[in-house]
Amino acid sequence: MSILEQKIRAARANGRIALIPFLTAGFPDRERFWEILRELDENGADIIEIGVPFSDPVADGPVVEEASRRALEQGVCLHGIMEGLRQRAGSFRAGLVLMGYMNPFLQYGLERFAEDAAMAGIHGCIVPDLPLEESGQFRELLGRKGITLLTLVGPNTTEERMAMYAPVSQGYVYVVSVLGTTGERNGLPPEVETTLERARRVFSVPVALGFGLREPGQLAALTPDRRPDAAVFGSSLLKHLDRGGTAASFLDVWKGKGSSSED
Repeated sequence: MSILEQKIRAARANGRIALIPFLTAGFPDRERFWEILRELDENGADIIEIGVPFSDPVADGPVVEEASRRALEQGVCLHGIMEGLRQRAGSFRAGLVLMGYMNPFLQYGLERFAEDAAMAGIHGCIVPDLPLEESGQFRELLGRKGITLLTLVGPNTTEERMAMYAPVSQGYVYVVSVLGTTGERNGLPPEVETTLERARRVFSVPVALGFGLREPGQLAALTPDRRPDAAVFGSSLLKHLDRGGTAASFLDVWKGKGSSSED
């Protein structure tokens, strides 16, 4: 069982949904990013997804896209992210996942990346623009270092297609709540329960739900037996931080200890 799966199953054993915040590397600035990463880790994040800034983030909405643009203007790149994580390797309690597009990984060099990622304490990667049929080499290189290439599915992923991913899926499956880009939404679409139910039938690993989550009430509205094992939130956290809020106060809302981040 991968470290990522262990983190989620431990949270579920304690009767709660695992928390997976997404933070763009270098946001809101290069120094504050590392402080916020530490704050997320110390205040209840089970897994932290670190976004690799990219100039053409086709799956990202305006908030994440703007965060990526600001990071790139500061010179944030995959090499710098890896070096910063290497310097801090072993100091995080949470599982660490890099989420980025394939181009930066290719430019870095896939074999070199896998080696450096292991030394940097990375446990998984999410690559939205890497289809199953083209993922074999990267998956194998990461797997040799104990790093999971995570599966991403959505409302348009058929059960047959999910079944093709199932044999190679480890850690957790990232279920996208809606078709389209990342970003907050007032409510979850009705088809999200069907997507979650389909994923649970096919995959043996935990199911995480992301894209559009801004507050815990959205999950409470789902049928209890169809709720995800983990919640991924990015745009709402980035907006909260940009308004001067803290990572701790944001996580308190998801732990039921604070008021909405919109307050």
